[in-house]
Amino acid sequence: MQAHHEFMHGGCATCHNGPYVGGKMFQKLGAEKPWPATDDLGRIAVTKNAADRMVFKVPSLRNVEKTAPYFHSGHINTLTEAVQLMGRHQLGAELEPQQVTRIVAWLKSLTGEIPREYIKAPQLPR
Repeated sequence: MQAHHEFMHGGCATCHNGPYVGGKMFQKLGAEKPWPATDDLGRIAVTKNAADRMVFKVPSLRNVEKTAPYFHSGHINTLTEAVQLMGRHQLGAELEPQQVTRIVAWLKSLTGEIPREYIKAPQLPR
């Protein structure tokens, strides 16, 4: 199976879609199996709405290869581990090593040059 098919047919594209491959919605982290780290409870801290417990913004996957560490807490250092965790906790699937390898290869294909304007230090008002 081709790498992008693993991503699409595995369920990843349900949330990671559109031109930025995500970044447009909020979703519960641990939708199928509870997320192991709960020191940050997500949007509930802002909204005070119980339905927002463990709800986070779905990140864009553009340039994801260059944006480690991963997740809201930055506690995952490799893309491989991030894909494994997403399979387990978001999709309820233990992905086979070959599936993970193909998904990671496809995610790396989303890497491009990051515009300097996007990553420059902000200028503080004087």
